[in-house]
Amino acid sequence: MNNPSNLWFAVRVKSRFEVAVSKALRSRGFEEFLPTFTARRQWSDRIRVSQKPLFPGYLFCRFEPANRAAVLAIPGVVLLVGQGKTPLPIDAREIESIRLAVTSGLRVEPWSRLQIGNTVRIERGPLSGVQGVLLRFKGANHLILTVQLLQRGVAVELDESWVVASKPGLQLPTMPIFSPEGSTRHVQ
Repeated sequence: MNNPSNLWFAVRVKSRFEVAVSKALRSRGFEEFLPTFTARRQWSDRIRVSQKPLFPGYLFCRFEPANRAAVLAIPGVVLLVGQGKTPLPIDAREIESIRLAVTSGLRVEPWSRLQIGNTVRIERGPLSGVQGVLLRFKGANHLILTVQLLQRGVAVELDESWVVASKPGLQLPTMPIFSPEGSTRHVQ
């Protein structure tokens, strides 16, 4: 079942079933990918660190579309993301970009506030060659790697000098700054 020519699909799972479904897929010979991030939760007397799914309720699986019944039969699987009953494949480059981000050692976190912006390419660092959308907020730069089918993304902190516009003349997106008087200015 582990064939590099197979396509990647997004698998929708029951709430908090991501890890169980991931293990079940792996035990049945499927290549699965459950991207996670390190979450820190502050309690009154301690800080708890745990691994959480980057895309809650989803994981990715590579398989032949004709074998989708075997994936759907796994307890906890709700559906394959697609149009009607037809699952839609995810570009392998998107999966590889997310995989590189997760394994890069950089801080990675879920990012649901995707905004339409310009595409940029990372020139240096562990994510060299990865493309995404760059947003600036709170004084830090974040590259947003998207999975278009899920309409979600992942934010990765990186150094501004590592990023260049993908196309000549392409400007990086700006962040509007709202003043108390109601005027707006853009910061680059």
